[in-house]
Amino acid sequence: MDFHRPAYFFRLFHHLGYTGAGTIMRRTILFTTPLLIAIAAAQAQLRIEVTVPSTAPLHGHLVLVMTKQEPNRTEHRSADEPRFQLEENYESAQGFGVDADGTPAGQPLVIDEKTVGYPLDLAAIPAGDYMVQAVFNVYDQFHLGDGRVLWLPPDKGEGQHWNSKPGNPYNAPVKLHIDPRSSAPIRITLDKVIPPIEGTDKDPVQIAAKSPAAKWLKFVRFKSEKLTKFWGRDMYLGAWVLLPDGFDEHPGAHYPLVVYQDHYHAGFSAPMPFLTTPPKPGDVHGRAGLREEYGYKFYQDWVSGRLPRVIILYVQNANPYYDDSYAVDSANVGPYGSAINDELIPYIEKTYRGIGQGWARATYGGSTGGWESLATQIFYPDRYNGTYTACPDPVDFHAYQNINLYNDANAFYRQGPFARIPIAADRKPDGSIIANTGPEYRFEYVLGTHGRSTEQWGIWQAVFSPVGPDGYPAEIVDPLTGAIDKKVLDYWHEHYDLTAILARDWPTLGPKLEGKLHIAVGDGDTYFLNNAVHLLEHTLEATRNPHSDATFQYGPGEPHCYTGGPAEYTMQQNTLTWVQRVLPLMTEHMLKTAPPGADTMSWRY
Repeated sequence: MDFHRPAYFFRLFHHLGYTGAGTIMRRTILFTTPLLIAIAAAQAQLRIEVTVPSTAPLHGHLVLVMTKQEPNRTEHRSADEPRFQLEENYESAQGFGVDADGTPAGQPLVIDEKTVGYPLDLAAIPAGDYMVQAVFNVYDQFHLGDGRVLWLPPDKGEGQHWNSKPGNPYNAPVKLHIDPRSSAPIRITLDKVIPPIEGTDKDPVQIAAKSPAAKWLKFVRFKSEKLTKFWGRDMYLGAWVLLPDGFDEHPGAHYPLVVYQDHYHAGFSAPMPFLTTPPKPGDVHGRAGLREEYGYKFYQDWVSGRLPRVIILYVQNANPYYDDSYAVDSANVGPYGSAINDELIPYIEKTYRGIGQGWARATYGGSTGGWESLATQIFYPDRYNGTYTACPDPVDFHAYQNINLYNDANAFYRQGPFARIPIAADRKPDGSIIANTGPEYRFEYVLGTHGRSTEQWGIWQAVFSPVGPDGYPAEIVDPLTGAIDKKVLDYWHEHYDLTAILARDWPTLGPKLEGKLHIAVGDGDTYFLNNAVHLLEHTLEATRNPHSDATFQYGPGEPHCYTGGPAEYTMQQNTLTWVQRVLPLMTEHMLKTAPPGADTMSWRY
């Protein structure tokens, strides 16, 4: 039986007495789906047994990935490593996820018809040959300061990626014939282990030690007492510090601090690297080549006096839920806002002669870093004197990407009197949909249950939610049904809906934010993040006493990571020179608003 061919359905319906084409079409809606599910489940017999060599019970999460034999499907990913091909959009490989919660050593983890898969369940996989690879994401037991005991994937220097995490067992890709109706089990053993990063060229300590830019670039591994207390184990922040030219020659100078917010990178990024040597002639090709070219231009501008002399700080804050903490205090992720602003930044300013006053600090970032930069300015209004925020993650939960958490009953679809449509999640700049919300949540569920996917929806839930009854983040959206928990939403609204917070607290926040809010986003944003920015702008337009002077720039048809800038340049050109554009604007505002007696001269040599 081939359940994927239309002719099969007509033969089946004819056998059951549904002889007219009109009858078939009328009754298919009520009949087809449950029938197919029942038949497919009955036919599915295959078991894939994966053994993880261990002498102790297993705690972690197995991810098995299958790919068709289509090498060179896209340029940016390996042709033969399925573990790097599982994605949230329609081009994704096939994946399955299985929890191991104390599984006895030597007992295989099983994938069968009951296992949740993405995009398909096992019964729906067409019989054929596939490249198959599995990775076991090893969990640690965390004894949190509040008494919770949780099993979570620790970051091991890779930036919280299950498919490249040191210590995770995996197997080399193997070609297998997969037939869901086969009763012969398939057995795989994870006989390889991802090697450590420490001591390699991906280790920030080694990068700093070998950097030709060591005169300007410093790396600090900072132990946070606040995070250590929360997590019940030693916890560290990484900090890349870019010192101004002339730092050593001007020992009496003190400098403003500019905090760049972004995802985890092993090396310094702002967002361009800081490169002291030009790329070789003919080597400037593609995105990597442009980063080299403009990284060198950044260095030239930095040491020539064309840019203000400030300290740039980039913070690494990967954690058990994601490669970034969102730089705020959170019931689940921990007090990262306090750790960064109360512990790390005072240390950096003391060590590297920062001015150490709110008028002489600013922040900027895009995407995750965009939300962080805006939240940092709002939650610490007196400690920062401006944010340049680009393409921020949802700043209003009426537009949680494309979901209206307040008004929608379900995050996966909208239901009319007769019709139901899926809620889109990702798009191309021309509007073509490449992913819907329901499958994206299923993708993350395959990567980890209890919000442990270490992906986007999971970290928003971890940061914004209260602690759930099981000790993990309370679910805002059921990952398999899409149901929205409005009680959890109340907590989100109170603590992390930035638009709602600004509207609620404007009488006190408004005067402290004058001249400080600058936001840019593309109106073709890949994740519909422009919708929330428009809502924020409408809210701020209605403010009084004072009326908000926040600036907004929209890029017509521009996708995610639009940073604003002169219209005569392309989005790419403006992004490549973002730091050169915003630093003069930041310091100009600092000088205009510096209090009497402030140090406005020692750093302007």
